[in-house]
Amino acid sequence: MDLKQSFLHHLAPTTESPMALTFSKAKGIYLFDPQGNKYLDMISGIGVANIGHSHPDVTSAVHEQVDSHMHLMVYGEFIQKKQVTYAELVTKTLSDQLQCVYWVNSGTEATEGAFKLAKRITGRSEIISFKGSYHGSTLGALSAMGYEKYKRAYRPLIPGHRQLNYNDIKSLDEISSRTAAVIVECIQAGSGYTKGTKEFISELSLRCSALGVMLIIDECQTGFGRTGKLFAHQLYEVTPDILCLGKALGGGLPLGAFISSKKNMKNLAHDPMLGHITTFGGSPLSCAAGKAALEVLIASDWMSSVNELGEIITNTLMDHPKVKSIKGMGLLISIFLDSPEVVLQIQKKLIERKIITNFFLFEDTALRITPPLCIKKKELKYFTSNLIQVLNEL
Repeated sequence: MDLKQSFLHHLAPTTESPMALTFSKAKGIYLFDPQGNKYLDMISGIGVANIGHSHPDVTSAVHEQVDSHMHLMVYGEFIQKKQVTYAELVTKTLSDQLQCVYWVNSGTEATEGAFKLAKRITGRSEIISFKGSYHGSTLGALSAMGYEKYKRAYRPLIPGHRQLNYNDIKSLDEISSRTAAVIVECIQAGSGYTKGTKEFISELSLRCSALGVMLIIDECQTGFGRTGKLFAHQLYEVTPDILCLGKALGGGLPLGAFISSKKNMKNLAHDPMLGHITTFGGSPLSCAAGKAALEVLIASDWMSSVNELGEIITNTLMDHPKVKSIKGMGLLISIFLDSPEVVLQIQKKLIERKIITNFFLFEDTALRITPPLCIKKKELKYFTSNLIQVLNEL
């Protein structure tokens, strides 16, 4: 049995037709197959490799940590330097009310922890999210998902969840004194990078504040520079009560976090103690990688170039007759086409040209473009040139 056959036989599938490509190395914006062919990565592992693959500062930090120690104890008991220093670094970039970090293993776990924290703080049970939203696929996160197709097979889900219309200010009247939390993405990732209007996000923040409702902002996909700011909520000039992070947070290794005030977080330590528990959350390896990656990002000028780079894609493709529309912000871009079949066709043809793209969970007529932030203009122009050629062949 060769490696592909073993992959298909031994690993549980997520779709009936995975890309099933084999890569043995990754560097910068490229993936390399075992034959040494390089592929341009235009999705960054779905928003993970924001500073590119295998940055030397990150690999060096991981090697150093491996030589020191790996797992020592469940989260929250031992003082582990990388957990502490990374939390210090992340919170320096945030407002004064977001200064206490609970490390977990993924963005989905961050969502689950945030829901528990909000219920504990408020003593309420209702969780509100928005149609078109994605916050993970574990049971609690799935209950908050804003797309019925992916929920139907797993009902009954957790009670007390409901979804409002995104960007509909009038619907915010349904947030009430029964509501524990509202979870929102400033830019909805699963629905093709639908941007929240500034008025909508602002009114949502005000409504939550007036009613004592915890505002949870999910920045698992929008965080770490993709919008031109370190975090998207900073563009909208609002501050959440709880911030959820994942994906690029770990610098290529599994890591998630929910962040709030120390006052709020103390609720998880008593009545009962161990109100939220994780064995591997805040792995010293992941924290070492994430800290190094964030330091690289902060020291670079990549965030200042993000919007200019995104405009290269938008301006080059927006008038093509096969392109219906383009949505997104910075280097979060969705290209809407005629049908799901066309998206799949284009994805396959680009793979033949050694370019990796992807689709969206809820918007199957859109092509996902989220390259590493270190991509250069000439590499983006190479991508758009190839995409135009593929579109012209259809």
